[in-house]
Amino acid sequence: MAEQDPLNAWAAVQEIRKRSPLVHNITNYVVMNTSANAILAIGGSPVMAHAEEEMADMVALASVLVINIGTLSREWIKSMFKAAEHAAKRGIPIVLDPVGAGATPYRTRTVRELVAATRPTIIRGNASEIMALCGDGAKTKGVESTVVSPDAVGAARSLYGSLGSVICISGATDYIVGGEEVFRINNGHPMMTRVTGLGCTATVLCGAFAAVTPDPARATAQAMAVMGIAGEIAAERAEGPGTLQLYFLDALYRLTEDDIIRRIRMES
Repeated sequence: MAEQDPLNAWAAVQEIRKRSPLVHNITNYVVMNTSANAILAIGGSPVMAHAEEEMADMVALASVLVINIGTLSREWIKSMFKAAEHAAKRGIPIVLDPVGAGATPYRTRTVRELVAATRPTIIRGNASEIMALCGDGAKTKGVESTVVSPDAVGAARSLYGSLGSVICISGATDYIVGGEEVFRINNGHPMMTRVTGLGCTATVLCGAFAAVTPDPARATAQAMAVMGIAGEIAAERAEGPGTLQLYFLDALYRLTEDDIIRRIRMES
C-alpha cells in the first residue's frame, strides 16, 4: 500500500471520517460556507467562531485551529492572537492562511506579527504571500499571486528555518517545505482558480489532516493531494466554475482509496 499511496493519504481520510475532528476556524466572510462544507464533506466537524470572549472555551474543544486573515478587523485580530495563545498552550496544531499578505502595509504587518507571536504549525499561501511573509518585497494583486510557486521555495526554506513552521506554497505545483524533504504535489485542475475560496479550502483541509496526522509536513501533503484529486474529479463533470464547486464537495465526500491510488502525483 505504501508504494501505491506514498503519503498514506487514504489512511488519513479514514481517520478523519472515523474521528470527525473539530476544526476551529477564524476565517473570512467570503469563504465560511465553502470551508465549512469542505470540512464536513471530508468527514470533519467545522466551527466558525470569532468572538474574543469565547476563544479560550472554543479552542479547548478543538483538535486544530485554522486562522485566515482574508477579511481583517481589529476585533478579529484580537481573537486570532487569543485563540492562537490558547491553542499553543493546549499543543494543538495552528494553521495560518496569510491571505493577501503583501497587498497592503496593514495586512502584511498584521500577519507578520501574528506569525512571530504564534509560530504556526503550518502556513499555507500562494507564492506572493509566502514571499511577502519573508520580507522580500513581493506584492499580491488583491489576493492573487503575481509569481509562481517555484519562485517562493527559497522564501519557504527561510521561513521554515526561522519559525519551524511547515510552509505550503500553492500553485500549479504545490510545494510543501518542512525540513530536508520537499513534497511536490502535481494534482489539481486549472478551473479551480476560477472558484473563489478554494485556496482557503486547501487551508482548512490542511487543518483537518493535521488533526489526525502527527507529522505536519506529511499532513499538509496529504491535504493538498486530496484537494487536487477532488478538483480533478470535479472538473471531469463540471461545465464551469459553478458546477465545479458543486462536484468538488461531492468528490471529497465520495473519495475512495482507488481515486487516490490512480491519481496521486507526488514527488519528494
